[in-house]
Amino acid sequence: MKIAIAADHAGFALKEEVREQIRALGHEVLDLGAYDDKPSDYPDFAEAVGKALMMGEAERGVLICGSGVGVTIAANKMPGVRASMCHDTYSAHQGVEHDDMNVLVLGARIIGRAVAAELVEAYLHAKFSATEERLVRRLNKVRAIESEFMKTSGKI
Repeated sequence: MKIAIAADHAGFALKEEVREQIRALGHEVLDLGAYDDKPSDYPDFAEAVGKALMMGEAERGVLICGSGVGVTIAANKMPGVRASMCHDTYSAHQGVEHDDMNVLVLGARIIGRAVAAELVEAYLHAKFSATEERLVRRLNKVRAIESEFMKTSGKI
């Protein structure tokens, strides 16, 4: 599987480790930055991963910032992106299995390296349960909401 990964300055060090872990697990990595720990803006990296998914350049993504909150908010503004911050292994695999989550978000200032490694492994091994009608129905409802409101340009 091809995985797009990106982080702002706060997530840079963890991104470097996660990138190597993804490769070690046998996946191809599309590294979209940051390439150093100089101050940067998290929305730029969320957008880069979202675009990679939308363009079919990657099947899934991993985003990292200090808390995980900023990149989660920004990534979920993009059509087809289902990003969730996970700090436990259950959410990391269940988010894929039940909700077809396609971007794992990590808070580098919240979790340690060992937990991050467990989360990435759980996320990458999980598959959407496409044969379960209730899960497909729910995902289709999410897509309908997205379709309705992504075309609306009004402010909240």
